[in-house]
Amino acid sequence: MATIGDTLNLGKSLICQIMSIRVPFKEAWSGEADCEHCSLRQSALFAGLQASDFEKIHHPINQFVLQPGQALYHAGDAGERMFTVRGGLVKLVQYLPDGSQRIVRLVRQADVTGMEALLGSEYQHDAIAMQPTEVCCLPVHTIKLLSQDNPALHIELLNRWQRALSDADLWLTELSTGPARERIARLLLRLARKGERSECTLFGREDLGAMLGITTETASRTIAEFKRRGLLTELHPNRFVVDTNGLEALLRG
Repeated sequence: MATIGDTLNLGKSLICQIMSIRVPFKEAWSGEADCEHCSLRQSALFAGLQASDFEKIHHPINQFVLQPGQALYHAGDAGERMFTVRGGLVKLVQYLPDGSQRIVRLVRQADVTGMEALLGSEYQHDAIAMQPTEVCCLPVHTIKLLSQDNPALHIELLNRWQRALSDADLWLTELSTGPARERIARLLLRLARKGERSECTLFGREDLGAMLGITTETASRTIAEFKRRGLLTELHPNRFVVDTNGLEALLRG
């Protein structure tokens, strides 16, 4: 499967097939070009910059949409771009020697992925959209140029690295250990949106298994059990209301 990096260079990228908007950096930062909900602007990655910082930036942001199953990049691709997710969900996948896959992290709204490109490294994972996902493409040379003269951006990039490391630790300690029931409960609590009622969108059972290191059958049985116990109430396919209090009580034993 071709990656965004490859296809952007060839001028035949997925963004041309779906949706492509080229947004000047200054307008994205100020909110002039897109809407007030632009996660690039509100995610704080560029919050410490001034309008004058963008005067020397002539490369626009490529903003596009991926459909489920489409790749943002693949492990081993040359890292030339970082990406911020405006909406949707991306899974970062590594493949084991036996050919099976493990999902090592989820990238959600306002998250940044592909940061290894800042070090001139190849991408370490396959980044695959799990839902319709809107993404902004940030050329690494542009980010480096901005961060050279702006300590606030440099510090924010370090914060993003730390956040990614913390997420990786969480996946190892909370989502890859213990009984399957507890792993799924922790994942649901992590995914649930807090509000008058906590809701979350789940994915296929195969993805659940790859995410938590359990079999597809175990994932299916556990979700069915949670539904019977009222811990999950299905609104429509793969969309649930989550009984967060019940799941927390389950984890406390």
